[in-house]
Amino acid sequence: MKAMILAAGFGTRLSPLTDHRPKALVPVGDRPLLDYNVDYLRRHGAEAVVINAHHKAAQLEAYVSAKGWGIPVSVRIEEEILGTGGGIRNTADFWDDEPFIVLNGDILTDIDLRAAYRAHCEAGRLASLVLHACKPYSQVAVDAEGTIVDISAAPRPGRLAFTGIHVLDPRLIERIPGPGFADIVACYRRLIMKGGGVGAFLSTGHRWRDLGSIPEYLAANRDWVGLRRVFVGPDAQVHPSVRFEDWAVVGAGAVLEAEAVVGRSVLWEGVSVAAGIEVLDSIVTAGRRIERPVCGSIR
Repeated sequence: MKAMILAAGFGTRLSPLTDHRPKALVPVGDRPLLDYNVDYLRRHGAEAVVINAHHKAAQLEAYVSAKGWGIPVSVRIEEEILGTGGGIRNTADFWDDEPFIVLNGDILTDIDLRAAYRAHCEAGRLASLVLHACKPYSQVAVDAEGTIVDISAAPRPGRLAFTGIHVLDPRLIERIPGPGFADIVACYRRLIMKGGGVGAFLSTGHRWRDLGSIPEYLAANRDWVGLRRVFVGPDAQVHPSVRFEDWAVVGAGAVLEAEAVVGRSVLWEGVSVAAGIEVLDSIVTAGRRIERPVCGSIR
């Protein structure tokens, strides 16, 4: 099985975190988001992964080139952003004759990919979307046979939510219009209107988080640190008088000076906090020095 991570977007909802690095390289806990997703795909049987890139693509390519995951991972750069459908179409030469996985690059989950893949192969559809009950995103209507009959533009009662995990037959690529920009959901809607080919796999009992917003990003880090409450990265210097409130993630090489206070916050690599300064409910990006109190902001 091969897989793709969709990572070419601008990460607008995570701005300004994504102003100077691609969303896939935004850290969650001690690693970039991309690491979790490649590891997730590998654990579920992916033998090779391709990542599409556009925004800050050189950073992503350099990171992948220097990293080892135990399976081949390549980057397909889009000179002009092609959208979710165009990005998949642009990797047509990467696939073989077997169904493949496409994963939206801004989620963290432990959904059983192997089960979704088996169900797709047994059904023989062009596409299977992994769905779950998640009310803020409930836009997908499914009939009794597990066929998707509508994907609405806004949430509606009685519907399911798309997890951002697609299982696709290579034949689907021929249905994606081109060249240029194409939206894969628009492609699914056209298939649905023509009478099917798009099925659902319902997942339950899993963990799932969309990192598409700043509050979700903070929540993901809070979940990651868990019962430890505080994570301090390698080579960080934390004065013994520093006080942590609730939870905190402190990146590699950070410096927290005497009597600083950090709470419910994420400090990226190389951040320094001056003596006696409070950083609360905030995100501080790489290399910043904080010399005034920060609360509920992004620096």
